[in-house]
Amino acid sequence: MGVDAVLYRLVRAGPGRGRPSYIAAGVVADPDDVLLDLLKRVRGLGRTPLLDRIDPLGELVVSVEAAPQLLAELRCLAEEARASAEVDQVRRLAHLTRRCLNGREVEIRFEGD
Repeated sequence: MGVDAVLYRLVRAGPGRGRPSYIAAGVVADPDDVLLDLLKRVRGLGRTPLLDRIDPLGELVVSVEAAPQLLAELRCLAEEARASAEVDQVRRLAHLTRRCLNGREVEIRFEGD
């Protein structure tokens, strides 16, 4: 299953070209459920309320305004990471989140299967 984190950038349509759309600007895939397994260990402990809302079958949109909270919660997640795959996954998510913080008209979507 897995939950992929995708950084989307807004692409504004020109006059008469319809409504704006988003394009993927970066992806942290989770084909082996590394993120999901890590989230199970911290869910409901009160340290990661934003990450607790990730739905393995749905989508959670994190705006650029919420990115600082996401980064703080990823630090909490890093404290729980045991295996090198978990540490690497959290590191890649933090990098994607910092890209979001430095971007304009971007958002991160956690996309379940």
